[in-house]
Amino acid sequence: MRNHGPVPSTDPDAFRLRVGGLVERELELDLAELRERFPAREVVATLQCAGNRRAGLIAVRDIPGEAPWGPAATGTAAWRGVALSDVLAAAGVRAEAAHVGFAGADTSEEPDPPERYGGSIPLRKAQSEEVLLAWEMNGEPLLPEHGAPLRAVVPGYVGARSVKWLERVDVRAEPWDGHYQAVAYRLLAPGTKPARGAGMALGELPLSADVLVPDDDAQVAAGTLEVLGYALAGGQRYVARVDVSADGGTTFREAELMEDLGRWAWRMWRAEVELEPGSHELVVRAWDSAGATQPEHASAVWNPKGYVNSSWARVGVVASRSRPSS
Repeated sequence: MRNHGPVPSTDPDAFRLRVGGLVERELELDLAELRERFPAREVVATLQCAGNRRAGLIAVRDIPGEAPWGPAATGTAAWRGVALSDVLAAAGVRAEAAHVGFAGADTSEEPDPPERYGGSIPLRKAQSEEVLLAWEMNGEPLLPEHGAPLRAVVPGYVGARSVKWLERVDVRAEPWDGHYQAVAYRLLAPGTKPARGAGMALGELPLSADVLVPDDDAQVAAGTLEVLGYALAGGQRYVARVDVSADGGTTFREAELMEDLGRWAWRMWRAEVELEPGSHELVVRAWDSAGATQPEHASAVWNPKGYVNSSWARVGVVASRSRPSS
């Protein structure tokens, strides 16, 4: 996932997590103390960058200075660590607290002056059992690029809130006031320029889906084509249905949902469509447990930073009578 500066050099033996702010008891914990004092928990969760599928928004209108990411700025893993709620309970959250901030060890040159990366989530989310302080990913110790020795994992929220190289947990009355929450990761209205407090801070992920196979502009054989992809619902919602179209969205058929990895993970899906020779536009849309679906066109969700593209996914293919050579 995205970094905002160089991967910091961290010494696991010298690591200390500091918990402070609006708490009754400040804590300073090394990794061994975290493991010994609190029960280990595991959650399978999908982390997705706010700029995932930005290329679809750039196709509507240019977004200078932002990476034209497709659907792959996302990933799913089994995370293991301790529940943030257990650590907060040990510290004792004061009555006036409303947010919990995370500060990482990495420094970014993007803000002026440069600053450590950080962000916050509402206290009610921080006290949910799925939010972890994780030291393990897919059964292995975290690698440096994934946030070792300790990182936050905030399922259902944009990846920007799952702060890596975690050094401090700060219980607060107000949201994090650093650059990456007060300025950068905000949903701006068209015509609005980034500025402190402009727009609204990103938090819960929107409902989204995309096609992984075939690739856009792929040459395929006419006849039956298997289409594969993922769908993801943010917040407390889950994916209830996925529809796939082979005629640009005029007609749809329901896709088969694959293994359920849990409420915080994406749902892979598959569908078979019949293609006559010629050009076709494959379209996918998802529905969530609240009965909501995605907006049809990317123009409806275009924004100046290219965040949270929740529109229907579209992939063009050309079908031929003979199978394309590999």
